[in-house]
Amino acid sequence: MSEILRCQGVTKKYGSLVAVNNLSLSIESGKIVGLLGPNGSGKTTLIKMINGLLQPNEGEITVCGQKIGVETKKLVSYLPDNNFLIDSMTVKQIVEMFADFYSDFRSELAYSMLERLGVDKKRKLKTLSKGNKEKVSLILVMSRNALLYVLDEPIAGVDPATRDYIISTIINNYNPEASVIISTHLISDIEEVLDDVIFIRQGSVILHKSADTIREETGRSVDMLFREAFRW
Repeated sequence: MSEILRCQGVTKKYGSLVAVNNLSLSIESGKIVGLLGPNGSGKTTLIKMINGLLQPNEGEITVCGQKIGVETKKLVSYLPDNNFLIDSMTVKQIVEMFADFYSDFRSELAYSMLERLGVDKKRKLKTLSKGNKEKVSLILVMSRNALLYVLDEPIAGVDPATRDYIISTIINNYNPEASVIISTHLISDIEEVLDDVIFIRQGSVILHKSADTIREETGRSVDMLFREAFRW
């Protein structure tokens, strides 16, 4: 396996507030990784730095050995935790926009998933339900042939059936040589697909182990251990 992501001594401050504190971690290829922590733990700040939307005050982040910049944007496919699409556009127009913008975008795969979903590509995004908007967003992100997929709360605010569809879309459509980082509070819904787990608290990694090792060593599920670690 090769290293996809490395964070070395990464710190991000907002004035006197330290959002990410001397954080170091490494993620190898072919892994689905849960980035888990309570609100305010630094997860979204870290994700934004991985995607080049924020710059660390200290330390370095690399993707496939390259410092975060224009070239790494070609390697990372990012799903933010809020709607990033234009409501007035049709689904087809959005797919075409992604195909124009990303050289690794697989239009046939996107249309195939949309068809299975039953979404009319001629419909404007604003006419879709919240759940279907979430699915369209994820389909667009997973239709890239990226090396690192970073998904911030991909199953928040949708019904259980939609969650199942989203999880199956993640595990069945990513490049097997790539890695997937999923940040979520709904740990029990994704635990069975996780290879590795990272717990983050106050901007620092407090645990980074395989999900199987956690269950073997503690006799607990990842969800149970998380609740104990963060006193939920």
